[in-house]
Amino acid sequence: SLPQLHPPPGASKWDVREKVWDYLEASGLADFPRPVHRRIPNFKGSRQACCSIQELDVFSRACEIKVDPDKPLEGVRLAALQARKTLLVPTPRLRTGLFNKIVPPSGATKEILRICATSQGVKEYSVPVGLDGKARVDLVVVGSVAVSEKGWRIGKGEGYADMEYAMMVSMGAVREDTPVITIVHDCQVVDIAEELLDDHDLTVDYILTPTRTIKTNCKRPKPQGIIWHKVTYEMLRKIPILESLRYREKQIGKDVTLQDEHSDLANANAPAALNEKAMAESTRPQAAMGSAQKRQHYVESDSLNPRLEGSGMITAVYVGNIPPGVRVSELKCALREFHATPLRLNWQGAQRRAFLDYKDKATAESAVSSLKGLSLGGNTLRVELAKNQRNKGQVEINSQK
Repeated sequence: SLPQLHPPPGASKWDVREKVWDYLEASGLADFPRPVHRRIPNFKGSRQACCSIQELDVFSRACEIKVDPDKPLEGVRLAALQARKTLLVPTPRLRTGLFNKIVPPSGATKEILRICATSQGVKEYSVPVGLDGKARVDLVVVGSVAVSEKGWRIGKGEGYADMEYAMMVSMGAVREDTPVITIVHDCQVVDIAEELLDDHDLTVDYILTPTRTIKTNCKRPKPQGIIWHKVTYEMLRKIPILESLRYREKQIGKDVTLQDEHSDLANANAPAALNEKAMAESTRPQAAMGSAQKRQHYVESDSLNPRLEGSGMITAVYVGNIPPGVRVSELKCALREFHATPLRLNWQGAQRRAFLDYKDKATAESAVSSLKGLSLGGNTLRVELAKNQRNKGQVEINSQK
């Protein structure tokens, strides 16, 4: 049997995640896409674990099932489609709404249903479900990085599953007794200290692994809806549907004051002030480090016209607070996902920052607003127009911290 992973006393959520990710990779249990770090990890045996959902009454009775888009849940999406249930999949990062409903073509073969269950199928065979789509979800299936037999769950740290659930409560799409299932490898079932749980954390009722089905009998209440005082303006910008839900809840008299609403006026000029401070603090030359970093240029696109370089049009965006361990490929992936791919990316990982070149100021500003609040590796990145634009010289721009 597998060694039980025991997070040490006092371990943070992030410690638990790292322990699970490292173990899955080191033991050869990790499956595509790899490495599993910073994802809901796919694992060998995920299909087997997914198949056992068909034996649960809560699955047989459900008509409408919400399943996250993660790779290890593909087998559940397929089982739902084969059982002719309505399948809802959250839109990636909730950028265009809350759900997509997967609609296979009529008379779809098993092969087509298989495609419908993949991330490709979610793109090709789905229709968006708006807030007025009157979704009535009978069963919720989420991915996890770690989960305890008591039903306490740790996700990958971006909070989307918790937020999706809270939004479904606000929409009236789930009730207090709507069951929540997670699918994990046996080694992801670990002890989780109760003090790690927040009131917005989603708990689970069933855990399916390749070898067993665990009914958690979890008594801890699930989130009762969106906890507005924990929501920031950045989250509202990133998740447009939150804005609509907030408006609705305001109409019915709920307190929808945001976390940063009170300090809003005080912070109106903060970015400029922060920039000045950053410049003042970091005028030390970077010497050898600087030259090594400058060679590390990642060019995203060859469409850059060299003649534009000095014309004052190219505008650089500064990305800071990148956690150690995040790779350039992860940033590139996020940039593509948020439709903010730059002409050129200058990665300076050792200084935990990067500079993105856009063709003009408007494009750069639009990228900044798309990327506001972007979180990688557990850190919210700092994204703003670079203080000194590239056309004023590489040296100055490299001196920004």
